[in-house]
Amino acid sequence: MHAIVIDGPTLAWRPVPDLPAPGPGQVRLRVRATAVNRADLAQRAGLYPPPPGASEILGLECSGHVEALGAGVQGWAVGDAACALLSGGGYAEQVLCPADQLLPVPAGMSVEEAAGLPEVWATAWLNLVDEGGLAAGQRVLLHAGASGVGTAAVQICRAWGARSWVIVGSADKIAAAVALGADGGSDRHAGPWQEAVRAWAPQGVDLVLDPVGGATLAADLEVLATGGRAVIIGLMGGRSAQVDLGRLLVRRLRIQGSVLRSRPPAEKARIVAGLRRDLWPRLAAGELHSVVAARFPLDRAAQAHERIASDQTIGKVLLIVP
Repeated sequence: MHAIVIDGPTLAWRPVPDLPAPGPGQVRLRVRATAVNRADLAQRAGLYPPPPGASEILGLECSGHVEALGAGVQGWAVGDAACALLSGGGYAEQVLCPADQLLPVPAGMSVEEAAGLPEVWATAWLNLVDEGGLAAGQRVLLHAGASGVGTAAVQICRAWGARSWVIVGSADKIAAAVALGADGGSDRHAGPWQEAVRAWAPQGVDLVLDPVGGATLAADLEVLATGGRAVIIGLMGGRSAQVDLGRLLVRRLRIQGSVLRSRPPAEKARIVAGLRRDLWPRLAAGELHSVVAARFPLDRAAQAHERIASDQTIGKVLLIVP
């Protein structure tokens, strides 16, 4: 098979050994498409190595067709269209995956488009609903609200009856988030955004979803309501921050860290089951939908990475197997 290989500063589309037959509980997919995540750029830069036992090949999600089944796999047949949540390996023509991390392509969606579903919807659902305690009537602050995770999170807030405000990098991104269901947003380039958030949520926000980390944590705590929680899912703004512990104590605030990739298979299986139960019917019904910014052939992955690094995208960038 062919796969994208990290070759110094470049990404090369090269022949690599075919994958073995799937083991017990595994499936092998013939990949049709994958998608770019910020984690891919970090791994390429040497900052985010795959967990032990995971493929060294980039790619945390993919879609395609079931090519082979391992012993004990039920509910899937060779030829079925599926998308998969991966710990790595998606930038290739084949991938091995635990069957419990496989999801059907939602009705009405193409196999290619489904490649952009598993990682972002799992991240958004896990940290808003499962761990964040999202409920109707709550107010949620979403950093990077026009990213793949952000566009999914805005829609989940709307579907759960919660209201959201986004922090993004342009007026176009605010407009895109509002079209998906956000109340409004702030351009982070325009200066501090806390006053605008307080005007929108005078009692404070109940939940913050933050992939930025160090650069924004102090401001997050300023706008949280009593009993509010900030879920940190990334470190794009650094891994260190000063925290006002007095504010934390008096207002009973919670700061929670969360990562998806390194969770054990049993936890990922539970998360995938939650997606299938809570989100997949909504995706099939058109209540939720994937936001796709661009498509590139997989052998042009380097250009797709440049597109993500430019911070100009709204939604997902897909990579199509040539």
